[in-house]
Amino acid sequence: MAKMLPKWLKREKKKKKKKRADCNYSTNLVTDESEDGEEETGDHFFGSIDTDPCIPTNELRVFIGTWNVGGKSPVGNLTVDLEEWLNLKEAADIYVLGFQEMVPLKTLNVLGLADKTEATNWNLLIEKVLNAYGGRSSNKYKMMASKRMVGVFICVWMKKGVLRKYSVSKARVSSVACGIMGCLGNKGAVTVSMSIEGVSFCFIAAHLASGEKKGDEGRRNRQVLEIFRRTSFLLPSKDDPNDDHYHPPTILGHDRIFWFGDLNYRLYLEDHLARDLVSKYDWEALQAYDQLRCELEEGGAFEGWREGNLEFAPTYKYSESNCDRYSGSFGGRSGEKQRTPAWCDRILWWGEGVKQLSYFRSESMFSDHRPVSALFSMQVEVRKETNQKVFPVNATEFRPPENLLPRNSEEDNKPATLLSMLERDIDE
Repeated sequence: MAKMLPKWLKREKKKKKKKRADCNYSTNLVTDESEDGEEETGDHFFGSIDTDPCIPTNELRVFIGTWNVGGKSPVGNLTVDLEEWLNLKEAADIYVLGFQEMVPLKTLNVLGLADKTEATNWNLLIEKVLNAYGGRSSNKYKMMASKRMVGVFICVWMKKGVLRKYSVSKARVSSVACGIMGCLGNKGAVTVSMSIEGVSFCFIAAHLASGEKKGDEGRRNRQVLEIFRRTSFLLPSKDDPNDDHYHPPTILGHDRIFWFGDLNYRLYLEDHLARDLVSKYDWEALQAYDQLRCELEEGGAFEGWREGNLEFAPTYKYSESNCDRYSGSFGGRSGEKQRTPAWCDRILWWGEGVKQLSYFRSESMFSDHRPVSALFSMQVEVRKETNQKVFPVNATEFRPPENLLPRNSEEDNKPATLLSMLERDIDE
């Protein structure tokens, strides 16, 4: 099961990051609510030009959240659910939220014909909830980036007070589709890259291959490698004097990286045995059979990455009848899918100077997944601000060349129609 990572991946992980002495960055909003990057809008903020040495470090709190919403629109009263998930009583400086199945994985949606209003509706609701707790103007939140690919979605929010205090770079976005036939967006990742005071951050929201059959974990591992290999960020233009600082072109070129989403790793355990351990709240025993933990330990995927201890119940799959009962359990409805409970929704990180403060799940019954979140603390160097300058928006997005698309696997080469493959993926 353990597989060696490609040499280029190991080299990337061993590269030393150059210390960035200057922080002449702009703070920009990057939004992209379509699959083809046609709808990108921006805003102007004041960014500082730093010429004086660093002064003492300050703490930065980053909230990472992931939620598979099962193709449901944000209708009804979701405010309470969001408040619990975002843990606003312990407000963070930055909120990075990833969603999966923002739209139903139907044929038209997967082919890129989905209604583009869903991301807007979620962003409006998130902004409403975040800023209801904002209080003073400096504690209000501003959206820094937003990107959707079919049902995979990421958005980044930052306190306005943090924007005034720190020098923040332009946010750049990227997307990698690696679903059906290795190139459709029903599975894959959307990524945001940005820097704060010269420290580069990368946030990856992913939705990996489903399935609990033997060997399905290998499909997920291969998609992880594809996302690493094909995610890239365009370098700044040489003609832009305001953007002449270091920008990591790849995921592993960043200083601090957060990978989260419906990673779909399951348990190496029969259904009735897994449910028995769940009923006993024996999370430690259950973790011994967790596929992702095994891959982390044996180098199959995410070698050298870290994850907090799983001290909460598996987040998937719950009955869709708005209850706290796992699908297929005793007393369930006729025709419910039988799925072994698993920790499908996860948050990992890589890099030095990151401390995890919490890792927990929320109890919203909105979908068949429970939302998961983690709060991180890290130090950043605060530099003296001597003057300010308005920088224009320059949103960019990487589109991988056709020759970088992965080759079809043997399973993909089996005779099948696009519709049949979609139906199989949805059923899984």
